Amino acid sequence: MTQRTDDTPETHSMIESRNDLLSVFAKGEKPAERWRIGTEHEKFVYRCADHGAPSYDEPGGIRDLLNGLTRFGWEPVIENGNVIALSGNDGTISLEPAGQFELSGAALESLHQTCAEAARHLGQCKMIGDELGLGFLGLGMWPDKARSDLPVMPKGRYKIMLNYMPKVGSLGLDMMLRTCTIQVNLDYASEADMVKKFRVGLALQPVATALFANSPLTEGKPNGYKSFRSHIWEDTDPDRTGMLPFVFEDGFGYERYLDYALDVPMYFVYRDGNYIDVAGESFRTFIDGTLPQLPGEKPRLSDFVDHLSTIFPEVRLKSFLEMRGADGGRWGRICALPALWVGLLYDGSALDAAWDLVKDWSIEERTQLRHAVPESALKTASPGGGTVQDLAAQVLEIATEGLSRRARLNSAGDNESGFLDPLREVVTTGVTPADRLLDKYANEWNGDVSRIYEEFSF
Repeated sequence: MTQRTDDTPETHSMIESRNDLLSVFAKGEKPAERWRIGTEHEKFVYRCADHGAPSYDEPGGIRDLLNGLTRFGWEPVIENGNVIALSGNDGTISLEPAGQFELSGAALESLHQTCAEAARHLGQCKMIGDELGLGFLGLGMWPDKARSDLPVMPKGRYKIMLNYMPKVGSLGLDMMLRTCTIQVNLDYASEADMVKKFRVGLALQPVATALFANSPLTEGKPNGYKSFRSHIWEDTDPDRTGMLPFVFEDGFGYERYLDYALDVPMYFVYRDGNYIDVAGESFRTFIDGTLPQLPGEKPRLSDFVDHLSTIFPEVRLKSFLEMRGADGGRWGRICALPALWVGLLYDGSALDAAWDLVKDWSIEERTQLRHAVPESALKTASPGGGTVQDLAAQVLEIATEGLSRRARLNSAGDNESGFLDPLREVVTTGVTPADRLLDKYANEWNGDVSRIYEEFSF
């Protein structure tokens, strides 16, 4: 989840009109030569001695891990006396609610840079982790931990969210405590460009879910899904999740997304270093100055930016677009996820071809695809006929051509399309990461899920 590290005069400006809110989206517009790639990836941290999840303040725990990383130039971000994030040239390192470790990478020009950034970060984590007796696991969900096995990090917003989640869904606590993801943040040139990318991203998000499915085990046993992490989002909070059918309606743009965002209930307001619990309240009430917890006070632009970060659809709009459908995974998949979406969305011909694949799907077909993929992944029936595996093959071909036309070369003269290789293997074999895990669990491991720490750590 987004870590607030910005504190600029602009974000402290008061919201005077609806245009101030719309400006958050409009200011994201950039010409193609300024489009960048921001990759986020989460991983589980465990104690090598017993595979337990370390707490924040235990010796060799999460706080020590954060402090250890400062030797590489990372600057601490403090909340109520606790280091809860790090800021540096490679972006921001932050903590998910149960200590999942996230890098929100810098805005970079090429996938070669993205992969180098991921390698630097993982190398630094492993170096400090080895000193502290900590390891890192690349999966979509804790394979063996109950909620009660997990610590909670000392971040104010998480206390509010953990209290609110059970009121609106039965799996929200699992989302917060037991899952990891890979995401990519991408730019748009105009409102029309945003709309087209948003629609393609939403329609094809289930394809990414299938390709990256990597959460088939819960509390040491198969859970019946290939991506249980994706299923969790279906029962987290219907007010702020889902496939957003209105995105495909005529006239969709900044105005319509703003109305949606204003109707999503709030979680908190950040003031003077503290998070004020306003869970369930309306941002419209805040604009009117009648928020019960802050009577007479009206929001700043930073409050709206914070609010946007608490909305969790499959694709999210802020001043960029976030692709949110993939399970966490190991190093090659960290590079493959942005490669997939950059190939589809950052080349005009590829974007047109991807839209042609999905433009005739009905709301019901998109909804059914989203609902079925977490369980059956590549074997799911595709709206266009055939299976998701067939659809994914077409999508990868389009993405490959898009990356080839981008022609961002490394020092060896290679373009970015090689980063799709892990996904090509999935499509060719029909075997997802989840399928490989289940096969090992049932055969080689003979039901001993602890073997996962030997074979699936970074």
